[in-house]
Amino acid sequence: MPNDPFVEAAALPSLGQVRYLDARDQAAFDAGHAAGAVRVPLDAWDKAAKAADIGFENTAFWDEALGALGLDPSGVAVTYDTGAMTNAARVWFVLQYFGLKCVIVNGGWPALAAAPGVPAGAGAAGAAVHAKPGAGAVGVVDRETLKTQLNGAAQVFDSRTLKEFTGEDTRGRTRSGHLPGARHLSHVDLMVSGFVRPADDLRGMLEGVGFGPGDHIVTHCEGGGRAALAAAAAVRAGFDDVRVYYLSFGDWARDESCPIVKD
Repeated sequence: MPNDPFVEAAALPSLGQVRYLDARDQAAFDAGHAAGAVRVPLDAWDKAAKAADIGFENTAFWDEALGALGLDPSGVAVTYDTGAMTNAARVWFVLQYFGLKCVIVNGGWPALAAAPGVPAGAGAAGAAVHAKPGAGAVGVVDRETLKTQLNGAAQVFDSRTLKEFTGEDTRGRTRSGHLPGARHLSHVDLMVSGFVRPADDLRGMLEGVGFGPGDHIVTHCEGGGRAALAAAAAVRAGFDDVRVYYLSFGDWARDESCPIVKD
């Protein structure tokens, strides 16, 4: 479908020249990676995204971080991870947020490694990268904004486990449960046999828990990765007003003024 965040490994030749971004750890990268791939320092990115002095608005930081990947601003980045899909989804989310074209290999490295005829990645581009916050289809929502949207302006998509959603799994927090009115679909349910489900299946699942046409969907999890995957899945399903509360429930629970319910 148009603007699908996911690509099947067999379809990679149709994309033309691509830059591979490996979202696995260093040991996995060293053991084998796509030809021409560069590893993304996701831990540093995640720390920066959650830092008060950087976040997603410090374009100087992101210009440097994205530029270090050797991206061609006019080209396509292809990201993959171990197959869990959450780390690759983080990379996709960040790149598209700043206006860069990126797709996620469905099935991750296992699918990529097994696919015949996968093209080699392009070398590092010489062009500078200029991050443009909010340029992508999926934006960011902060805690204070989301608090004002719980009156029905936003439809919250909680992608944590069911036990986290109900509050049974507290993750060591004094407050547990979910945001008022949140709909729940665990990130693992968005996948089958290691692959993100087809668009029609995802659409049916989201509609089944109450999401509908025109909804302003805000995804969250505990700390960003599962929320990014949920956002990518919602886009694949055809929803076109999707945002990510990247700081997620960990940020929400620390603020006593933020309501949490159990049911």
